[in-house]
Amino acid sequence: MQETDPRAPSSGSGPDRGPLLRTLRAQPEDLVDVFVYVVVLNLTIEYLPAVISEGFTLSLLTAVLLKLALEVVIVVKKKAVARLRGAMTAPAKVIAALLLWLAAAGSKFAVLWLVDLVFGDAVDLGGFISVTLLVVSLLLARSAVRRLLGVDQARS
Repeated sequence: MQETDPRAPSSGSGPDRGPLLRTLRAQPEDLVDVFVYVVVLNLTIEYLPAVISEGFTLSLLTAVLLKLALEVVIVVKKKAVARLRGAMTAPAKVIAALLLWLAAAGSKFAVLWLVDLVFGDAVDLGGFISVTLLVVSLLLARSAVRRLLGVDQARS
């Protein structure tokens, strides 16, 4: 019997890059999400004066940044919800609910800070209320387009 090298590829499709890199690999629905985010962001820029981008390229890059940030936020919120559902005592439920609220509210401030850090004055998402409306619109549009295209919602 021939011994196999553990560093060798596990299949003919290329080297096994590990679970983290497989998770980070872009999927077709990620590209669709970015396109949806660009459309929603540019509509928001057009109709909400507080939201500003100096050009299409910046709005495209902002959409990519929002996609990355919102993916992290979704993971954090899912963990907070799981913790809330798994809580057995009243204090544990209160702490889990506070963590969920902190993730929900804090994520808007994190998005504002991140956009300001990366793009400075070239992109302005307004304040807490406008970024909250934007994030809700992004997630609703993403869900609607995924449902329309029949993309598996289990991943999101």
